[in-house]
Amino acid sequence: MGDAIEASWFAEKIADRSIRGIALETSALIRAGVLPIGTRLPAIRDIAYELHVSPATISEAWSELRRQKIISGRGRNGTWVSGDRFVAKPERLASSGNYAAGVLDLTLAGPDAALLPRLAEAMAYGASVDDLNSYERSRIVPELKDAVSERWPYEAEAFLATNGGYNAVYTILHALVSSGSSVAIEHPTAMRLLDILEDLGVKIIPVACDGEGPLPDSLRDALQQRPAAFLFQPRLHSVTGVAVSSSRLGLLGDVLEDSDTLIIEDDGVGDVSAAPPQSLGGRFAERTIHILSLSKSLGPDLRLAVLSSSAPIVDQIQSYRSFSAGWTSRILQGATAWLLRDPATWRLIAEAREIYQQRRDALAVALGERGIAIPPGQGLCLWVPVVSEPFAMVTLAARNIAVNPGSKFSVLPSSHIRVATSTLSDRCEEAADAIALAHTP
Repeated sequence: MGDAIEASWFAEKIADRSIRGIALETSALIRAGVLPIGTRLPAIRDIAYELHVSPATISEAWSELRRQKIISGRGRNGTWVSGDRFVAKPERLASSGNYAAGVLDLTLAGPDAALLPRLAEAMAYGASVDDLNSYERSRIVPELKDAVSERWPYEAEAFLATNGGYNAVYTILHALVSSGSSVAIEHPTAMRLLDILEDLGVKIIPVACDGEGPLPDSLRDALQQRPAAFLFQPRLHSVTGVAVSSSRLGLLGDVLEDSDTLIIEDDGVGDVSAAPPQSLGGRFAERTIHILSLSKSLGPDLRLAVLSSSAPIVDQIQSYRSFSAGWTSRILQGATAWLLRDPATWRLIAEAREIYQQRRDALAVALGERGIAIPPGQGLCLWVPVVSEPFAMVTLAARNIAVNPGSKFSVLPSSHIRVATSTLSDRCEEAADAIALAHTP
């Protein structure tokens, strides 16, 4: 085993002394190489003494790190940083399964490929854009900037094309938010957003929501902890299907008025939503970042999202991107611009939106007939309450139906399942019957 470290030295590195904080900050030290593979960790009682917490707190934190295979050992044998290398992975996304034939897979709330535009003509146009195959790290091609500006929810100072919505969030957070700081985010939220935050090693502050969006009082409480950013979905919540009302958005702006918190708006569902795009960017132009993903409406293989913010913030994000790809494919940007200018694209998006709504409503109505009330909403899935999440998952699996547990979408206890409806066309009654059986033990 490697050399042991002193408990006092370790305690100096840990700022957040909650179970979750100790686990996150320890994993961040390992990722950064401060705690190399093979390092022997101090005894639990010694760490607890130096951190002024109970040994049970350290034990719970260590249990989480063992589950992630970050540390090994226990008891009298000691504990150490394990493995021959540390590989970060999105735990929530990685735990999703690949299902055998015959399983009704309702885990992926993605677009129905049959409702996406064909790309042949768009790609042909994209292959003819200016500056093709240049190593210049351009931010966005003019055609795409012009196309998205027509429908952008505020007059933005600068735009940047990215390789999809989650790539945009990942890049923003790594460029602008330091490990060990705090980020406020809706409860529940997209599991991939939580994966990104947990990988970065920030403290996650949940903000409660209702049928109109994030609750102003909950955001006000979160701001007392001085988060570096507030990350939310200002148009349509991808998990619950709730559209943020314009009045609620205004109240959230009132709460944010006296803070310097970065505002990150993730419009991940995009034009699949019937709700109009909206943003706090017109009110807080100097610290709002608005992201529009085009994956749900135009297709995930375009790998495209566009973000806007102030010029200094976009400069910072682009500087971080220079460590990797540096720019988003001009071919894909040109193809996307072509699609956004084609009236046939918008007719297809309108048709897809109607079909997605019909599929969502059909399952919601069927569940209502079976005694499970689902609030009105939009989007590609249902957020279904259950009495026992583990019981629901086991019951559905026994009937060859796969859904996501609600715990993937929250850092708080959950009693929900998330059921994708975007491709649920001919087995709605079967799914409703199974969910009804899974609802109550």
